[in-house]
Amino acid sequence: MGTMRQSQPFVDRAHPAIAGARVLVVDDDPGTCELLETMLKGLGYETVTAQSGPEALDALKDPFDVVLSDIRMGEMDGVELCEKIHAEWPGLPVVMITGFSSFETAVASLRAGAYDFLTKPVDREILAACVARAAKARQLDREIRRLKREVGGSTPIPGAVGASPAMKQVYDLVDRVAPTDASVLIHGETGTGKELVARAIHARGPRAHGPFVALNCAAVPALLLESELFGHARGAFTDAKASRDGLFVAANGGTIFLDEIGELPLELQVKLLRVLQDHRVRPLGSTHEVSFDARLITATHRDLETEVHEHRFREDLYYRINVVTIHVPPLRERGTDVLAIAQHILHQRGGPEAPSLSPSVAERLLSYEWPGNVRELENCIERALALARFDQLTVQDLPEKMHTHRAQQLVVDATSPTELVTIDELERRYIQRVLSLVGGNKTRAARILGLDRRTLYRKLEAPGEQAE
Repeated sequence: MGTMRQSQPFVDRAHPAIAGARVLVVDDDPGTCELLETMLKGLGYETVTAQSGPEALDALKDPFDVVLSDIRMGEMDGVELCEKIHAEWPGLPVVMITGFSSFETAVASLRAGAYDFLTKPVDREILAACVARAAKARQLDREIRRLKREVGGSTPIPGAVGASPAMKQVYDLVDRVAPTDASVLIHGETGTGKELVARAIHARGPRAHGPFVALNCAAVPALLLESELFGHARGAFTDAKASRDGLFVAANGGTIFLDEIGELPLELQVKLLRVLQDHRVRPLGSTHEVSFDARLITATHRDLETEVHEHRFREDLYYRINVVTIHVPPLRERGTDVLAIAQHILHQRGGPEAPSLSPSVAERLLSYEWPGNVRELENCIERALALARFDQLTVQDLPEKMHTHRAQQLVVDATSPTELVTIDELERRYIQRVLSLVGGNKTRAARILGLDRRTLYRKLEAPGEQAE
C-alpha cells in the first residue's frame, strides 16, 4: 500500500503573507467567519473573528493590520463600522465583502474609507492578493507615521537623514576619524552626500575653527586646476595681473576638500603628491615655495583601485589620500531611509501643513532604484509637492517614469526547461546584478561576493570568451 500524502497549506507565491500580520474578520454569519478564518490561517495570517460591529470595535482594542468586514450586518452595517474604524484607527485598511455587487455599494464603501472591495464567494487567490496588499500598506503607514514623529531629529552629519545600518556605519566612521588629522577618502555615487560627510568631519575635528575650502576637480578646466590648487605669481600667464594664493594656502589651519579627485589629470597627480609629502606649494610662475597646514579630505564616485589597475590614477597618490575610506551608500541600499528623507523634504519645503506620504507613494519610493540618489529624490518630492492637490501625495504626483516602474529581480523559472541555465551562467548573472547595484564598482562587488578582482574579471567573461 502506498503512504497517504499529507495535504499542504495553500501558499500564494505571488502574494506571500506579510510576516506577523493580524487580520480581523467581521461577519454576522458564523459559517462565513469560519470559512474566511480557515483560508486566512492557511495563508499564514493570525486571524480573529467577530460577528457584529460592536464586537469588532471591542476586538480592535488589540492591534490589527487588516479588517475584512461584511457590508450587510444587523445592528451596525459594514459601512458604518468602516467609518468608525477610519475615524478611530486611521491608516488601518478595511476590506469590504458583500454577497452582491452594485455601484452604489462600492461608492458607499469607498466614501467610508474602505481600502478595497471583494464580492462573495471570495476567491482564495484574490483574497491572498488583497490582504497582502492591505497588510503591506498598513506596514508602510506605520513607518510613515514613525518617520513623521522623528523629523527634526539630529544625526552626526548635519543635513543627513536616515538610520539604516549602512548610514550608521558612516556615522560611526565620522565620529572615529574626525578627531584625528588622517587623510580621508570618501567614496560614493553622485548625489549621495559626500560633501556633507566631509563638512561633518571638519566640523567635529580639531580644525573646526579654521576654513573649509572645497573644489570640484571635475568642474574646473584642466588648464586652470593647477592655478586653483597651488596659486600663481603675477605674469605667470595671460591675464595673471596679480599674484593669487591657491586653495591649499587658503585652507591653512583648516580643511581642503577635493571632490571628484579621480578626474585629476595624471600630470597634476604628480604635483599633488609632492605637495602632500612636503606640505609646501610652489605657485605657477614663482621660484618660491609657500608652506601650509591643512587637512586633506577627498571624494570620488570612481573605483580608484580599478583606476590604479588601469594606470589612470597613480598608485602612490592613492595610498597617500586613502588613509581612511568612508563609503557613502547609494539610496537603493538604505531601505526606509528613502521615506525618512522624503518626509524630511516635505516638512522642510512645505512646513507642518505639507501633504504626507500615502502608502502607495511610499511603496513606489521604496521599489525605485534612484540612480540620481538623494538629489533625484529631492527633485521628485519637490515636483510632487508642487503638483499635490490632496493632504496626501498620490502616485500621479510622482514623475511619469515612476508610475509603471517595477524593481528588477533575478528570476530563473525552474519549471520551464527553456529557462534552465548552467550554474556558471547563473553565477555570472548574479555577479552582473551585484555590479549593477553597486554602480559598477568592481572592488566593492568583489568584496561583497568574496572574490579577488582577478577572479571577478574571469567570471564576468562570457562562456565562449573563457580560455579552454
